[in-house]
Amino acid sequence: MKICVFGASSAHIDKVYIEEVERLGEMMAKRGHSLVFGAGGTGLMGAAARGVKKGGGYVHGVVPRFFKDDGVEQLYDKCDKMTYTPTMRERKALMEDEAEAFIIAPGGVGTFEELFEVITLKQLNRHEKAIAFLNTEGYYDDLKRMMDTACARAFVTKSCLTLYEFFDDAESVLDYLESYVPNPVPFKKTKLGE
Repeated sequence: MKICVFGASSAHIDKVYIEEVERLGEMMAKRGHSLVFGAGGTGLMGAAARGVKKGGGYVHGVVPRFFKDDGVEQLYDKCDKMTYTPTMRERKALMEDEAEAFIIAPGGVGTFEELFEVITLKQLNRHEKAIAFLNTEGYYDDLKRMMDTACARAFVTKSCLTLYEFFDDAESVLDYLESYVPNPVPFKKTKLGE
């Protein structure tokens, strides 16, 4: 399975996150999965790629050309395939199209944008792919509470909350992705008032 991992590019985060995502990547490869990701060489992006390569897996990096041209970010230089896109939007679209499942590792603003986009697209029935949060050290506990609050206050339906799952460790994330059976929720059921 081609798995897209979204996560932090920062090299300044606690090593517990880096170690867990590198372990995730290695397990992905050993369980026969490949990685498509944003091509970063540092932070959790780099950790995922290093782990997959350590496990003998295939890595496809996708990055806007200006990242390379402007030196915006250190890129992972051992990708089996590197695709350069003109824009950030095209980068995301390519990763989303190629992926067969999504893992949301801890991250910042860029990761938040990516995670909400894939959830929104699933809500709109643009895909039926599994979305799993790797909730290392409870990183996404507050996001889960925010979504529960949005549901309780009628900004989000209960059906929308079923479009993704949270897990505390890499094994559980992969077990979920490997056993996932699409069960599309009709768009009207994810919209309020219907």
